[in-house]
Amino acid sequence: MIDLPPHGPIPPHGPKVIPAATVVIFRNCPQGGPPELLMVQRAKEMRFAGGAAVFPGGRVDPADRTLAAQLVPDEDPDLAAAKIAGIRETLEETGLLVATREPVSAEAAAQARAMLLESGELAPVLAHFDWHLMLDRLHWFAHWCPPVDGAFDTRFFLIDLGTGAVDVAVDATENTRLFWASASRTLELADAGEISVIFPTRCNLDRLALFSSFEEARAQIPHFPPQRIAATLTERQGETWLTIPDGHGYPVLAQTLASARRG
Repeated sequence: MIDLPPHGPIPPHGPKVIPAATVVIFRNCPQGGPPELLMVQRAKEMRFAGGAAVFPGGRVDPADRTLAAQLVPDEDPDLAAAKIAGIRETLEETGLLVATREPVSAEAAAQARAMLLESGELAPVLAHFDWHLMLDRLHWFAHWCPPVDGAFDTRFFLIDLGTGAVDVAVDATENTRLFWASASRTLELADAGEISVIFPTRCNLDRLALFSSFEEARAQIPHFPPQRIAATLTERQGETWLTIPDGHGYPVLAQTLASARRG
C-alpha cells in the first residue's frame, strides 16, 4: 500500500484513485434545534456503499473539469472541478440545485434535472436557464481517500440553504430514499439499525454533531485545513478496529470493524 500526499495531485507512482465530491447540505430545522442535513440512501445494488445513507455526491467527470476551468480559471483545478461535480451530482440525485446566484424554483429545478439526466453535463443546463454558479458558497471541509487502486478520492463540502424551503425527490435509480435529519439524529438512526452508514460518513457525522449551526461548522475549517485521511486497521484485544489519525477535528477516531460492517 502506498501512502498519498495530504493534498494536491496523486503522484504517477501512486494508486489509481477516482476523484469525487460530496456535499453536506445544511438547512434550518423547521422545529428549531440543530441544523438538519440532507441524506441520500443508496440502492442496495450500487457497487459503492450499497444500501447506506450518505451525503449527495459522486465522481468528477471530464466535463466538470472543463466547466470549472471556464468559470474559475485561476482556482485550483482539482478543487474547482470537485465543487462542480458536487453540484451536478446533488441536482441529479436529489433534484436540488445549490450554489446558484439566482433563486431556482422547484419547477425549474425539476426541468433542469431532466435536462441533466439527458445530457450528463451541467454546463448546458446552466446556459439554458441563464444561471450562474457561486462556487465560493461551497466550503471544503474534509478530504478522504484510501490509498488503494479504485478508491474514491473524495472532497467533502459544506453549504447552507438557510430556511430550507426546498423540494427534493429521490432519483429512484442509484438511490431509494432522501431524508433530512440532524447529525445527531442520523447517528441515532444508525445505532438503532434503521439505516447503515459507512465509516467516513459516520466520522463526519460525529464531527458535524459538534456544531449547533452552519456558521460553527464553517468556522472550524481554518483550524483543521482539509488533508487526505485514510482509515487503517488495527488490532486491539482480539478485535479489529478502523482508526484515523488525531488532529483533523474528529471527536471519534475508531470503530470496530464488526460494528462498521453492521451499520
